[in-house]
Amino acid sequence: MTATTCLTVLTTTDSAEKAAELARGVIDARLAACAQISAPVTSVYRWQGAIETSEEWQILFKTTTARYEELEAHLTAAHDYDTPEIIALPVVRGSAAYLAWVAAETTAP
Repeated sequence: MTATTCLTVLTTTDSAEKAAELARGVIDARLAACAQISAPVTSVYRWQGAIETSEEWQILFKTTTARYEELEAHLTAAHDYDTPEIIALPVVRGSAAYLAWVAAETTAP
């Protein structure tokens, strides 16, 4: 597996409980090998014409390009935001052992 076939996908949600639920659901479905929850983060954004500030929990998922579409669909269905942030960033480099682990853990049973 090459690094460019791995992705880090991120999303945010408004509580630690929701972040844990999203993370566990994704890992249970083998759509990512790992989910890391960072919190809290302060997000400042424009929504429906107003500038908003909110406390959010960020989740980083380690996955493969082959599983991205299913991961995005899962997050879209499970998320309670109208327009959840779902952004995929390519992994440019990584250890061979770690990348192999990501591939193995995201292979559908």
